[in-house]
Amino acid sequence: MPSGIPDYGPLPAAAPVTDAAAATIAAESSQPARIVSIDALRGFVMFTMIFVNDLAGVSNKIVPKWMKHFHGRSGMTFVDMVFPAFLFIVGMSIPFALGPRIKRGEPMWKIVLHVLVRTASLLVLGIMMVNAESPTAMPYGWSLPKGMSPDDLWITLMFVSGIFAFCSISPRRDATAGKKRVFFIVTTCLRVIGFAGLIYLAFVYQNDDGGRIITLSPFSIHTDWYGILGLIGWAYLMGAIAYLVFRTNRTALLGCVVLLMCFFPADKKGFFEGFFLSNYVGFGDTLGSQGAITVAGVLLASILVDPEAVSLWARTKFTLLFAGGFAAAALLVQGLYGINKDNATPSWCLWACTFTGILWLLFYYLADAFPGGAGSKIAKPLRIAGQNVLLAYLLSEMFPGLIDLIRLGDWYDHLAEPYLFYAVLRSAACGVFILAVAVGLNKVGFRLKL
Repeated sequence: MPSGIPDYGPLPAAAPVTDAAAATIAAESSQPARIVSIDALRGFVMFTMIFVNDLAGVSNKIVPKWMKHFHGRSGMTFVDMVFPAFLFIVGMSIPFALGPRIKRGEPMWKIVLHVLVRTASLLVLGIMMVNAESPTAMPYGWSLPKGMSPDDLWITLMFVSGIFAFCSISPRRDATAGKKRVFFIVTTCLRVIGFAGLIYLAFVYQNDDGGRIITLSPFSIHTDWYGILGLIGWAYLMGAIAYLVFRTNRTALLGCVVLLMCFFPADKKGFFEGFFLSNYVGFGDTLGSQGAITVAGVLLASILVDPEAVSLWARTKFTLLFAGGFAAAALLVQGLYGINKDNATPSWCLWACTFTGILWLLFYYLADAFPGGAGSKIAKPLRIAGQNVLLAYLLSEMFPGLIDLIRLGDWYDHLAEPYLFYAVLRSAACGVFILAVAVGLNKVGFRLKL
């Protein structure tokens, strides 16, 4: 893709280019062309994630095993591919998120700070969500009406606070300076309320065993694991580090994938025992295997920002070689640890990269290769839904607690009975509804920004 300041022709003497105008032109020229297929794939994966999470709550007597997570030593279903697909897409997005910052000449310390803040934000949300999975006793100082569950209320308030804490409300482009100032004030107030709510809810929380999220004496933060968002945060950190160090050097990025995959057997052999960080994060699974998936996404996306590989055939060939190589590697190491999502085995990670890479290529042909065609129209709803999926994810996780809080939980459960068709229809409708709400909020300017 072209870089540098485009030729706008001679400027009239009465309109000299100011420093601000030059900076604006340079910033615009550094923005890479948006790859529609990444947004479409992200929207598809998010819909699938909402669908399978909703379906997981239906009885095993109705839903077959192949539509739920695999349980056993070695194996997987399509459900086990959803989470790693999201990790992979996070990696594909990194060159388009951090690359323009580098091209604009933004100081490296600011970029690193942005990465660390984003990682920390995902960890905070993940820790809060993990504690919400445990039964919640009556929070300290609360008195609720009869029949209202403190568990459901705490969960609902936690997600609302999380959404407010990271929200960004954007006015229309033609809005006046006064309106923009009002939007800024409203956004700031909502963020303050959101962060205050998260802090308050963290301190008043206690589970049925009396456990707390935060204790001050001695200081500790309780979490059995980091939750989906927390794991995404760690993987994003690994992918961002790899990109900032090696940029789009595909040989080096592939080496990073291999190196991170080696973390898994090294961890099994006790190599990381005694490391300070091993007390807080798993090297073999969280930083190693899952981080490798995200770096693999960076590797595949590197072909999209390469000015020498803009042809359809070049990108198709690279993706097919990418998928073939990862599939071969998955077969070679499968006998060592098997395919297991819960343990994040190398073979599971490699298969996830293979399938997600092929799926992206299909969306690329639909959405990018032939813009304006029938495929582009098919991908459009998913593209729109995929532009701010964090909001959709938080809404989907809040949904069960909210419907229980308003006492519609039993009614909702009955919608999935007694046949599989009803369960699938309910979960699909849930996915469409939540994505539609998120898209509607996005259109009025309400987004989440980490």
